Amino acid sequence: MKRTLASSFQSLTIRNFRLFAAGQLVSVAGTWMMIVAQDWLVLSLTGDSGTALGVVTALQFTPLLLLTLHAGGFADRYDKRRLLTAVNLASGVLALLLALLVLTERVELWHVYLFALGLGTANAFEVPTRMAFVSELVGAELLPNASALSAAYFNSARVVGPALAGLLISWSGTAAVMLLNAASYLATVVGLRMMRPAELHRSGPRPERARVKDGIRHLTSRRDLVLPMVLVGVIGMLGFNFQLTLPLLAKTVFHADAAAFGLLTTALAAGSLAAAFATTLRRGRPPLGLVIGAALGFGILQALAGLAPTYAVAAVLLFCTGFGSICFAQAANHRIQLGTDPAYRGRVMALYTLVFQGTTPLGALLVGVLSEELGARSGLVLGGTASALTALAILALHLRTTPFSPDPDPVATKARTTA
Repeated sequence: MKRTLASSFQSLTIRNFRLFAAGQLVSVAGTWMMIVAQDWLVLSLTGDSGTALGVVTALQFTPLLLLTLHAGGFADRYDKRRLLTAVNLASGVLALLLALLVLTERVELWHVYLFALGLGTANAFEVPTRMAFVSELVGAELLPNASALSAAYFNSARVVGPALAGLLISWSGTAAVMLLNAASYLATVVGLRMMRPAELHRSGPRPERARVKDGIRHLTSRRDLVLPMVLVGVIGMLGFNFQLTLPLLAKTVFHADAAAFGLLTTALAAGSLAAAFATTLRRGRPPLGLVIGAALGFGILQALAGLAPTYAVAAVLLFCTGFGSICFAQAANHRIQLGTDPAYRGRVMALYTLVFQGTTPLGALLVGVLSEELGARSGLVLGGTASALTALAILALHLRTTPFSPDPDPVATKARTTA
């Protein structure tokens, strides 16, 4: 038992990763508190408009569509620690400005739109840089463990953040939550500046030119990367719209208050956290079949959550859905990242971010309109059904083309051993 626990937390023996994880835990908790506060503010300003909530979500993720590929080039070319410091400072300033508008009662819907767009721009650079930076913190051997622990602290923050936000909103309004979020970005900045650069695992000199098209060419030449990337794209667009679907489900179906809405989000996050800890024991690159199976299970569970008859049943099914979501996301992440040449990792993870999160604006607008026309349940049912059907289609294609070999590409084998 002790050996298993030690193996699960092995990455935390590395000082730089401990600093990074501690800062991220505080910052991500603030971010999830902010998401609850932002959604509640939008619903309050618009009379529970699903369309307005969809527009906010779309604006927050649109920069990922436009900028993430170039951000991946930045991550491969420049110092990732400095990039992460800059984008976290920018995000903190944006959060502070919105908090002051709410505090002075001058906030309008277009202010929230503008903030979402600005935060999305910062995230377009932060997400692929952060993903690629984890490998520099711990090295290739511990990357699956560090990635799973990253998901664990991310989802720990998702458990604590929404529940705390719901209580704070009930007690003192959304402005207090936003101020805490603005301060939380400093934790990441402090952790980054306290690191020892000499202990980072860097694969060699950074390229003078990190062209986007070279990263795309590397990805598209690899069938073992393309198939999971297709799954990531569809599920990211239609399945991972919980920021939109959960507040609508809580407020319009179960007529919950802010605290009860926070608990629904916490149920989803608790399931995600359980899955994150379960995947800390993974060593090496997962097979494609595991990625497909996780996608299928996630889709079925999400559709069932959308059909839940009561608040309690919805909370249980959202816990299971959260578990399935991280099982899929971690398996897909490890499959892609551990199969990628380190020289292209920033750009490939930018592509991963693009198809996972950058397609969300399209999905958010579609799901927002559908939820307003057919009810809040329809968004979850649509996302789950689309995810499950896509998983079955990828499985059929995989079995038809490679019925006996889960990883036939010799280039993939070489990349796995050198990653």
